[in-house]
Amino acid sequence: MSPARTPPRLTTLILLTACSVLTLNMFLPSLAGIAADLDTDYALVSLSVALYLAVTAVVQLVVGPVSDRVGRRPVLLSALIVFIFASVMCALADDIWTFLAFRMVQGGMIAGSALSLAIVRDTNPERKAASLIGYIAMAMAVAPMLGPMFGGLLDSAFGWRANFWFYAAAGITLLLLCWVDLGETKVKAAGPRTGMLQETGELLRTARFWAFSLCMSFSTGAFYAFLAGAPLVAAETFGVSTATLGLFIGSITGGFMVGSFLSGRLATRLRPTTLMIAGRCLACAGLMLGLILLLSGLVTPLTYFGTTIFVGLGNGLTAPSCSAGAMSVRPKLAGTAAGVNGALTVGGGAVWTSLTGVLITAGDSAMMLLMIMLTASLIGLFSAVWARRSGA
Repeated sequence: MSPARTPPRLTTLILLTACSVLTLNMFLPSLAGIAADLDTDYALVSLSVALYLAVTAVVQLVVGPVSDRVGRRPVLLSALIVFIFASVMCALADDIWTFLAFRMVQGGMIAGSALSLAIVRDTNPERKAASLIGYIAMAMAVAPMLGPMFGGLLDSAFGWRANFWFYAAAGITLLLLCWVDLGETKVKAAGPRTGMLQETGELLRTARFWAFSLCMSFSTGAFYAFLAGAPLVAAETFGVSTATLGLFIGSITGGFMVGSFLSGRLATRLRPTTLMIAGRCLACAGLMLGLILLLSGLVTPLTYFGTTIFVGLGNGLTAPSCSAGAMSVRPKLAGTAAGVNGALTVGGGAVWTSLTGVLITAGDSAMMLLMIMLTASLIGLFSAVWARRSGA
């Protein structure tokens, strides 16, 4: 059978997802070096993160519907070619504006993450898809932890440009792998097709889709709030070192890995909304325990950050089923659903990060952070119950 017609291996989809994540954070240790080498301000270089995130939100809204029309394979192959070109241009950049311009173009790599989920749904029933997405989600947890470490080593040995040469090499490797292994999984619709905007509107008018997507967005929002507020809490309330802070921040990601693994094991036996509600209840229970301990005067780094681990664990249980459920509302529009779901998650993360920065102040940061995270988690729980009552 032709490679272009056979479904890809799970490892191919995991590598595509991991590369999407690494493109965001692997080069972060090099920001100061980039600013010095390109003779510009650090604040301007840091836009390479914010602008990248903004582009990924827009790209997901585009590549999802397009892949529903023309297929997953051509969109992913095109995205990889663009990513390789952009990575080379970033590596060769001699000024900050060239660097930022092509750094934004690199955002097209998010197609690897969004369409990997759509491909899983194309080739599996809902519960099996949720299980496989759980295993893919583990890559999304490992990559952020290992990426900056590897990027820092590359920078120390060869300079900041080595990170972008690595991106280009990874892109070429993935392009060759996808050319051989990534078959088309989008089944062509029989009969006349409606317009792309009309099809997208059909999905967006479905309440059940919004229930899944909002559960995903608010659940992830609690994690983004933690990332924004944890450094202030650690410094002000506990006075811990940056190395210890890194361990505590990594703990919530470790919880997500465990939850994702459990999703992979349980999703084939339980309804998606059952896992979603279980994950939300676990996150809310952990945060409420943290508030009780805080009000009782039991304030230590281990008791505080030990309770926030439950957010990561709950998100690991929730997120794969949210993704599979959203793509199952209209299976023929799985790409569109994955794109919109991803854009809402990124946008929601930006909102919760900004909100946390505004609300957290010196003096009550520990209490306020838990309350913000609990609010996001509770809204996620209500959304999961909504999805359940809608018949999912």
